[in-house]
Amino acid sequence: MSYRSEFYVFDNGITFPAVIRNYDINDFDQLIEIQSECFPPPFPSDLWWNKEQLKNHTALFPEGAICMEIDGELAGSLTGLLVNFDPSAPTHTWEEITDNGYIRTHLPTGNTLYIVDISVRPKFRKLGLGKMMMQAMYHLVIQKGLDRLLGGGRMPGYHRFAERLSPEQYVDEVVSGKIKDPVISFLLKCGRTPIGLVKNYLEDEESHHYGVLMEWKNPFQNIK
Repeated sequence: MSYRSEFYVFDNGITFPAVIRNYDINDFDQLIEIQSECFPPPFPSDLWWNKEQLKNHTALFPEGAICMEIDGELAGSLTGLLVNFDPSAPTHTWEEITDNGYIRTHLPTGNTLYIVDISVRPKFRKLGLGKMMMQAMYHLVIQKGLDRLLGGGRMPGYHRFAERLSPEQYVDEVVSGKIKDPVISFLLKCGRTPIGLVKNYLEDEESHHYGVLMEWKNPFQNIK
């Protein structure tokens, strides 16, 4: 089922038409450009999307491949897949669960919508677009009767605190509001909750290669 939502966003009192929709082959070049803006060095460029990955997203699970336009310009994207998640065995790497971004691990009967990536062009970040795309995926979780939305968040601010804080202490400080992390704080504002820390989750020097698993539970499902 295709997704399209039209509304307005506000920037200093000025309104701009906005659309959240499924992305397709015509968007691939812009989606790769967005990745390069969102993940500059030292983030490895070979982890940006390539066209084969994007083709898989639109072929295997188009419902989980959405983008956002602001006044006709592509401003961001979000990609997900379905997996079976067992809370008693949560540890995995980004590469394992997403098939290195190719999502051939997508399971149509899965119980969890797993977020592969969310990216918003830096010039649009003050408009709250990431949160709007995340909410669109919450709608998908409810529509499909899934247990949760889940994903591993980078912790790119950690490298500045690594000498005095363990990864666990850093996450606790971010959750308590004493430290603001560009990714983890954003996900908290989206309603996501940390459920575990994963070592070597992703090749990411800023995060010291850690990821924080963060979920949003379907409020209409009786899950623990």
